[in-house]
Amino acid sequence: MDKPNPEAVKTYLLNLQERICQAISAEEEGKCFHEDLWRREAGGGGRSRVLIEGATFEQAGINFSHVYGSALPETASARRPDLAGRCYQAMGVSLVIHPRNPFVPVSHANVRFFLAEKPSEAPAWWFGGGFDLTPCYGYDEDVRHWHESAKSACDPYGTLLYPRFKAWCDEYFYLPHRGEPRGVGGLFFDDFTGEGFGHAFGFMRSVGDRFLDAYLPLVRRRKNTDYGERERRFQLYRRGRYVEFNLLFDRGTRFGIHSSGRADSILMSLPPLARWEYGWQPEPGSKEAELYTRYLHARDWLTELAVEG
Repeated sequence: MDKPNPEAVKTYLLNLQERICQAISAEEEGKCFHEDLWRREAGGGGRSRVLIEGATFEQAGINFSHVYGSALPETASARRPDLAGRCYQAMGVSLVIHPRNPFVPVSHANVRFFLAEKPSEAPAWWFGGGFDLTPCYGYDEDVRHWHESAKSACDPYGTLLYPRFKAWCDEYFYLPHRGEPRGVGGLFFDDFTGEGFGHAFGFMRSVGDRFLDAYLPLVRRRKNTDYGERERRFQLYRRGRYVEFNLLFDRGTRFGIHSSGRADSILMSLPPLARWEYGWQPEPGSKEAELYTRYLHARDWLTELAVEG
């Protein structure tokens, strides 16, 4: 198996962050991201970039981090106790985009690399990441485009990857206390070594490079849709679900907090505004109800939408 090359991964990740920031800024007619360069006492740091109060994006955070330490925290090695105490480094780009218009879906993506080493033993390493879509108002053509993009990112590296990582995404981005998915899915993968470092790194790049092609057409298609107070209140209500997932279940949030990461960068995934309402139910037959009846289900979207025509 070819040896891992963390410097090559870091170079790619910094470039990916730059490219995505440039594309999002261009959608905002040049509005700039605020940038923070930060270091952590335990080792490593990052480059956080956040765009606030844009015309299209109410908030967009695109962060790079590279953290390392002499001993992997016990909370971070719970799934792999054999790695406890090893020196480690973890790096990645993570982004969450909260649009202003309720008809533009929220999107999240991340790609990451982990390496744990111990003298006289082979290094343990893997890639993880994916992207997922969280609409307030569903559209079949948007979901089809999103999943076609996800499949096209996977297929050059193995035709079984899309169904495997699509199913993992459905399983992972799920709120068990609500009994509902966070959105319409996409890709989620972790602990991925593929057929060696070159193959796995190539797959991670394919996922990272595909994000803009998957998301920006949806933004441009929906950002000028008229909306009113009803749609805005529903958007804020659905953002509450996003907050619940990220604080209660998200692995990246937990790893960041337990590895002494920078709190503002970790929690930039949260929306600037959200709301909760006790016992709220959508009006039967409404566009809001359709989100629950049609879209918040784990489905084989590409096959089912092809059959439906």
